[in-house]
Amino acid sequence: MNGGHTQPRDCQDTAARIRLAEGGGWTTWELAPAQVATLADHDGLVQMHPETAARWRLRAKDRVGSVRLGTGAGTVQLTITPKVPVDRLLHLVSYAPERVIFDPRLVTADPRPDLLPALARAFASAAERALLHGVLHDYRETYDTLPVVRGRIRHADQLRRRPGVPVPLEVVYDDHTPDIPENRLLLAAARRLLRVPGLESVPRSALQRLSARLDGVSLLPAGAQAPRWTPDRRNARYAHALVLAELVLRGASYELDGREIAVDGMLVTMWRLFEAYLARAVGEALRLRAGGRPEAQDRNFFLDAAGRHVLKPDLVHYLPSPRDGVLRQAVVLDAKFKTKPQRDDLYQMTAYCVRLGLAEGHLVYASGRPGLVEVPVGRGRLRIWRHVVDLSRPWRTLAADIADLAAAIDIARTAGVV
Repeated sequence: MNGGHTQPRDCQDTAARIRLAEGGGWTTWELAPAQVATLADHDGLVQMHPETAARWRLRAKDRVGSVRLGTGAGTVQLTITPKVPVDRLLHLVSYAPERVIFDPRLVTADPRPDLLPALARAFASAAERALLHGVLHDYRETYDTLPVVRGRIRHADQLRRRPGVPVPLEVVYDDHTPDIPENRLLLAAARRLLRVPGLESVPRSALQRLSARLDGVSLLPAGAQAPRWTPDRRNARYAHALVLAELVLRGASYELDGREIAVDGMLVTMWRLFEAYLARAVGEALRLRAGGRPEAQDRNFFLDAAGRHVLKPDLVHYLPSPRDGVLRQAVVLDAKFKTKPQRDDLYQMTAYCVRLGLAEGHLVYASGRPGLVEVPVGRGRLRIWRHVVDLSRPWRTLAADIADLAAAIDIARTAGVV
């Protein structure tokens, strides 16, 4: 319960329903000791301070979404609403690599403050459109034992396993099958969302239809990693649904003290999402403007000569060298999902620029004011630019802001001024 008021419950579910806002202040809730213990066991989600034995002040940390924690008397249904409007949030997570562009149809016209219902509807709608012209098939090399020849006989296996016996035959053939990574990813996300308590009837029915259409596709084993896929012309119609499916599966667990904790629901870490979006969106905008190759989360550089301390910029963009045409690092960018700049950000970017041999670096914040810091290095100066990308702006405006940011970065690189 919030602010001393009685919390709504029903006769069948005794879970404490706690609703917090990302970046919001402290709110007071009445909790049973077992529910306090549940939240304490998942201290990566909320900050907690006691007022009395039964009243606790809670504040959300850096994740958003909805998750059901604990069992029995300790069950807690925790919802953390994002401060970014959900349609903008889905714009971030739907920004697929390469040529895939955000599709506004992913977001329903009905505005929803919660991430999980909006994501379930968006995924169900995107998956239905992906399968509109049929389930994607591909050829897969299959090893089998058959009474007749299909494909090629594996002579070595035949002689080793059945010397002198004509049948059955050890064969290998190309099977045209729907059991491919793209379909396994869609099915895993659909099954994951169907397990979420309280899912609305419309997306639930759509997800059930999707599961039925993917008959013959293998289920992911418990704890298995999501299948890897690469955008191409063959799976282009699947791309939006696959990006959302990856989000669903990533959000079904989070790290706690180095352990991977499975959750009944979905959580998204906002700073990770912001970093991934900026790296992918700005990298693609730079490629379209200046050419070259973007490398998001580039891990090819080390701070020390021994290679023990890896540098972790969110984006390094490579451009042809004027001397020999070889692609070399030309831009370094780091995203910061913070309310205000910090001195450590400048130290970090200075290290990136010195190690990569660049005269300027770019820090991108989700709020605040743009600016420039000049750092004396040897006989010259590094220019560290501070940019701001306002996530509260409409998604079409946000896309234009990314293009403007790429232009500013390119101008700073070529002319030294923005």
